[in-house]
Amino acid sequence: FSGGSGGPDGTGMAELVRWPVTKANTVLNIVPQGKRFVVERFGKLSAIHDSGFFFAIPLVDQISYVIDIRERAIDILPQSAITRDNVSVEVSGNLFVKFVDPERAAYGARNPLYSVVQHAQSAMRSAIGEMELDEILHGRARLNGLIKGSLQEAAVAWGLEVRRYEITEITPDEQIRVAMDKQAAAERDRREQVLRAEGDKRRAELTSEGVKISLTNESEGMLIKIRNEAEAAKTKLLLEAQGEAEAVKVKASAQAEAIAKISAELQKAGGPEAANLALAREYVTMYGEMGKQSNTMIFNDRPADMSALLVQAAAAIGAAPGVKVPSLGAGEKTDQ
Repeated sequence: FSGGSGGPDGTGMAELVRWPVTKANTVLNIVPQGKRFVVERFGKLSAIHDSGFFFAIPLVDQISYVIDIRERAIDILPQSAITRDNVSVEVSGNLFVKFVDPERAAYGARNPLYSVVQHAQSAMRSAIGEMELDEILHGRARLNGLIKGSLQEAAVAWGLEVRRYEITEITPDEQIRVAMDKQAAAERDRREQVLRAEGDKRRAELTSEGVKISLTNESEGMLIKIRNEAEAAKTKLLLEAQGEAEAVKVKASAQAEAIAKISAELQKAGGPEAANLALAREYVTMYGEMGKQSNTMIFNDRPADMSALLVQAAAAIGAAPGVKVPSLGAGEKTDQ
């Protein structure tokens, strides 16, 4: 048996070994708060007294058991155990129990506290054997639940209630600790590399995303520019065409008005003679211009014949429809 050293609020070796706890019969007996007195008469259970006072007959009644019903903590010293993956560990804990049935506590076991401690050690080793080291290290709550469940079933017969069981320390052997330290260091290095790789990956993704957005914006800008330039060129061509069309319309209208006016003037009295004179003047001017710009000289067969010039001009103007050109007879004379 291994029990803890205990303390003011705990249960140590002395209390576990010193069982049962008795008290002398003083006829008027006082039961302190938090305790129960089990009284036997002629060696047989007679009564169980709560806190307060009672009278007992000397030599006949005997206070055989003094049961402390307050919750107590029992230290479980480190126990060697082997896990399911064959790792040797030492496990210590604290057991919290409370007497709830004084009769069973007195007669259910010779020493109920010793019994529950022994059962706790056995249950702890059994539970550790069903789990691997990693499960024990990361699943203390499960281990505590397994031990408490096993203890509670056995403690009922001893008048005890197992309130809870807490693992305080798990110590693997030296080689396992060294291997665990190396594994922890390798795991930290792996996590660091993973985090660095994820950071590089995220940075590359953000960089490529930025380049993609930049190229997209640039191409959209070029597309808008080309579209605007094409729209401007189209608008320019439309405006130029509209301007040229308007110019042609204005010129045609002006020419039509000029022709109509000339035609109207030719219908008046003296109109044909004025047209002949104007055409002859233009004809002479044309000859002069041709003489200035070319070395070729053009001579009329009758340069001094003014009538011939007028006849040529009249022939040209006579091509206009509706214009009557007066003929020059042999007897008519022109002013020289």
